[in-house]
Amino acid sequence: MTSPTEQRNPRTLAIDAVGTSEILQLVNNEDALVAGAVSVVIPELTKAVDAAVEAVRGGGRVHYFGAGTSGRLAVLDAAELLPTFHVPDGLVVAHHAGGMEALLRAVENVEDSEAGGASDAAAVTGQDLVIGLAASGSTPYVAGALKAARAAGATTVLVTSNPDAPLAPLADIVIAADTGPEVIAGSTRLKAGTAQKMILNAFSTTLMIKLGRTWSNLMVDLVATNKKLRGRMIRILGEATGADEAACETALAAADGELKPALVHLLTGTPIPAARAALEAAHGRVATALAELA
Repeated sequence: MTSPTEQRNPRTLAIDAVGTSEILQLVNNEDALVAGAVSVVIPELTKAVDAAVEAVRGGGRVHYFGAGTSGRLAVLDAAELLPTFHVPDGLVVAHHAGGMEALLRAVENVEDSEAGGASDAAAVTGQDLVIGLAASGSTPYVAGALKAARAAGATTVLVTSNPDAPLAPLADIVIAADTGPEVIAGSTRLKAGTAQKMILNAFSTTLMIKLGRTWSNLMVDLVATNKKLRGRMIRILGEATGADEAACETALAAADGELKPALVHLLTGTPIPAARAALEAAHGRVATALAELA
């Protein structure tokens, strides 16, 4: 059975015969359907997040596997977790069919290789969570990775835009956002890709929140890799504590640039070493450390 993403969209049959504004409106009309499709799969996404939290707390890792657009979105999501949430290297790993070369240009046959997916999943253990991303739900590379992950005892997840995905039997959790036919038939970089981006955003952000890498809705595990982010750290401290810029800069310097101990120090008056110790005892959760120090 053909995936819905490969079918022709009856709403865009005349897309090449209308003006620029009309084309853009047709694309936007289809994009507006994506959030609703993602909303439907929140129960399955909840299961995936909870399984990921359990895996990470048990010493495991999260692995993404995808080809083409799906793989590139996985790489993007994993890469952005380090500066945003100070995620340890290797905690969330993205595997893209064809490796780095395929990020920039298509590499022949790599997405059709089950053996390639299995090989890339060789490091997966039974403690891990593995997420395969395949818009059509049939990518052989993802199939190979899911089969290898299941054989290793890992929890497996499939993210797809095909409600009847052939790979569904390989996944413990199936997240199928039914985005329907694309604006251009088969171009899954459009609605299906947008749905996958939204799902990965929601998944990884919620995972980070559950792991204590935020306080309220503030990024308190931020890594200042540039001037903009250093300024953001000072603003976060100011917003969270009401302290002026000079006090925030002093606290951050005393904490060797680590935002969390500076935050706990400013909120409680606890010396930086004691604030750091409280955070370690609270497994990095600011709210827990504050409660213990109150």
